[in-house]
Amino acid sequence: MGSTFAGIEIGKRSLMAHSQSINTAGHNISNEQTEGYSRQRVEIRAFDPIYRPDLSRAETPGQIGQGSFVQSISRLRDGLLDKQIAAETNMENYWGARDKYYVMFENIYNEPADVSVRTNMDKFWDGWQELSLYPESKAARQAVVTRGESLINAIQQRNKGLNGIGELLDGDVTATVRQVNSYTKQIAELSGQIVRVRAMGDNPNDLLDRRDLLTEKLSGLINITVDERDPDEYIVQTAGNILVQGSIATPLDVRPRIDDNGYHQVVWGNTGADAHFSGGTLGALVELRDVDLREEMQNLNTMTMNFTDLVNDVHRNAVGANGVTGLDFFTEHPFVNNVAGNYDRNGDGTVDTSYIFRITGANVLSPQEQIGVSGTVTISGTSGNVEVPYYSSDTVEMVVQRINNSNGEVKAYLDRNSRMVLKASTAADRNNPDFVIRHIEDSGRFLTGYAGVLQGSGPENAYDFDRPDAVASLVQPAGTESGALYAVAPLTNPSAYMEINPAIRTDVLSVAAAFISDSGVAESGDGSAALAIASIRNTQVMIGHNRTFDDYFADTVTNVGLKGEQASINFESRIAMMEDLRTLRASISGVNIDEELADIIKFQHGYNAAAKFVSVMDELLDTVINRLKV
Repeated sequence: MGSTFAGIEIGKRSLMAHSQSINTAGHNISNEQTEGYSRQRVEIRAFDPIYRPDLSRAETPGQIGQGSFVQSISRLRDGLLDKQIAAETNMENYWGARDKYYVMFENIYNEPADVSVRTNMDKFWDGWQELSLYPESKAARQAVVTRGESLINAIQQRNKGLNGIGELLDGDVTATVRQVNSYTKQIAELSGQIVRVRAMGDNPNDLLDRRDLLTEKLSGLINITVDERDPDEYIVQTAGNILVQGSIATPLDVRPRIDDNGYHQVVWGNTGADAHFSGGTLGALVELRDVDLREEMQNLNTMTMNFTDLVNDVHRNAVGANGVTGLDFFTEHPFVNNVAGNYDRNGDGTVDTSYIFRITGANVLSPQEQIGVSGTVTISGTSGNVEVPYYSSDTVEMVVQRINNSNGEVKAYLDRNSRMVLKASTAADRNNPDFVIRHIEDSGRFLTGYAGVLQGSGPENAYDFDRPDAVASLVQPAGTESGALYAVAPLTNPSAYMEINPAIRTDVLSVAAAFISDSGVAESGDGSAALAIASIRNTQVMIGHNRTFDDYFADTVTNVGLKGEQASINFESRIAMMEDLRTLRASISGVNIDEELADIIKFQHGYNAAAKFVSVMDELLDTVINRLKV
């Protein structure tokens, strides 16, 4: 049968349940502005009755209830919605980082018109055009030198701007790695605490909220997946690698690279293996630094290298007003001082590589002439070698275009003497050097007997940079007038150091405007060399994806503008999408002050009623104990 004091016990349980409900509502109100907090609800259920359905129960009319009790305090959370928000946060941060940095890129390219690279280059070409009209004028020569210096300053300023962005990106990469490690460490510590709390039979709601918030923030930095199938082992993974497993966190680390201005490579702290991420802030920063910025720097260096090389090619074969010839207008710094381009690439003390930028064939060719031979030219490409077929019915111009339209990193054109020129472009693979011809091979006779580049056909006569003295495979010993000529690869990042030849700055009469005639001297009033340099402006001589210098400037500005627009549009769309998702989550997990106040009033009434019930039971017991006379 029920106890005499059962009513007091029922009232006590009711008071405790309503008191806990009021306290929980107050806890919700106090955390209304707490980031990541999920509102909590007290789950109350009926206490187990006295009699259960077995043979020993008393013969009473039904089970005797014993009131209610707090079964648990749970948080309101939609797990599926949380996963969707985490995934979208990853992309929101990815596009946000790209949008921020492309604003910086656009600021670099949106230079004031009077100091821009494009404007200064136009003035430089105009200077040569004017010199071709007045080849005896010292003032025209001074104008060419001054405008050349202004152009070099503008190029170097753009280089500094891009390098500045690179330093900011590298600093952000390092800082983001530290932030990732901080989050993973905190998540691991919280997971350990959560397991211990659950072992005691409690719901660690506030700890779970904190862990979920940190996991969401982590998903904004890198692409992650979460495995919660085992409640005692919370697992966070990225790209098949485990970041957090239970209370153990695997840190990331950064280490300086020996290339790319000493930028830092993200690696796993426990193994030292490279770490790669496809999204989030860190993924965007690494992509911006190693892909977008590198592409912009390569484009600028390509333009600078070919611009200076083409001007020098004409200028060194012309003569100045003081009779000086053989001078380069711009100073180029070779990567190595060895005349054959031999270089110790692996650093073991023995030369093992040939760094050659340009190879010029020995034979004079006609662009529209059919070559009459067939075969395949093999050149180094973005990933492995690229094969370019040619046929006997092809013209020289057709073969040149086919080489340039291939995916190769060796480009071709005919110089002013109608000789075949092969030049290296920048390398897509960071492990390969820029402006270095890595492989040239011909199965037939186009590059051999016809163009006069290689000594023979087949792999055994191929030019391959992966050995010293690779120039020995060219038609004749380099430097002879009738043989194939070559130029050693330039020092890395030419847009940072190119300058006017000091000999020309000292004496502007050394600026060459004329070619030496058949009589061995320059004719008076001859401005053909200056005109040849001015004509480079619109000649299809650029290597890479652009054909002229105007194409370079147009493509560069367009590329940056379109990528910036893409980042801005995607970032705005992600913001709008995240607002909807967060609003939906707030409607489920967020704290509503009005609702909590209404609940407090409801629980207060329940508490008052329970207190009244206890008071009544107290009076009943007082009557039984103190007032009932035997």
